Amino acid sequence: MAESPRQPEPGDEQFKKRAPALYLIIGVKLMKGVLLLLLALGVYRLSDENLPEEFRQLLQFLHIDPEKRFFVDLAAKLAAISAARMVWVAVGTVVYSLFSLVEGVGLIFRVSWAGWLAIGESAFFIPIEVFELIHHPNGKVLIILAFNVFIVWYLFANRRWLFHHHHHH
Repeated sequence: MAESPRQPEPGDEQFKKRAPALYLIIGVKLMKGVLLLLLALGVYRLSDENLPEEFRQLLQFLHIDPEKRFFVDLAAKLAAISAARMVWVAVGTVVYSLFSLVEGVGLIFRVSWAGWLAIGESAFFIPIEVFELIHHPNGKVLIILAFNVFIVWYLFANRRWLFHHHHHH
């Protein structure tokens, strides 16, 4: 006689517990992926445009004097960017956006490789952010650093119950 399947209980390995911090991480990863994808599309769209002229029109739209030295210098730097380089920037940004989107979707389904991917990506940026804070103290970088440290700690410390494998004994 076959055993009747029982319902998972909170103590079971296969029971998916609510994890508000994981949902926050997922939301940030998906939002970052979408924003980067939109940025990549914008960069690609501008790749065949006259960037200094587009920049000048943007400044005029924002009621900023385009003749100020800072903006004149910035426009000169924009003029030096080739269309091919802009396409490469767009491609790189798409790849990175897909990385974030794949991480977010993997975390939704609680697959362990997505947890390790998120841990690895967040850990990768920590030394860069520490270096940036030492040389250019900045509140935004401090917040990003704290969030990345939180992601690494949270996902690593909770990996066993967040990312379980469905092995039947």
